[in-house]
Amino acid sequence: MTDDGVLREEVRSAVEARRELGDEMEPALIDAFVARIEGRIAGRERDEQRALQARREHQKEMVLASMALSIPLMAIAAIFTGLAGVITVCVALCVIAIVTSR
Repeated sequence: MTDDGVLREEVRSAVEARRELGDEMEPALIDAFVARIEGRIAGRERDEQRALQARREHQKEMVLASMALSIPLMAIAAIFTGLAGVITVCVALCVIAIVTSR
């Protein structure tokens, strides 16, 4: 069942419980329902934060790894191909940084 289906079922059960219990229990039912909804929202926010943090960590790791690899590549390119090789390594480093940021 999807989240919308579960939410609809919870609303139906809250309305049904209100009908059965009467007006005196309405504030407690509403508070319990709102607490469940707030819990779900907080859970989604935590999941989104974890996903964002994992994405940032991956991006940082990719950029740092590409920079670490570019140091010896730049030295080799400078020795054997000169300025054109160094420029190529720098362009590749920029491409990696741009691609991982998306």
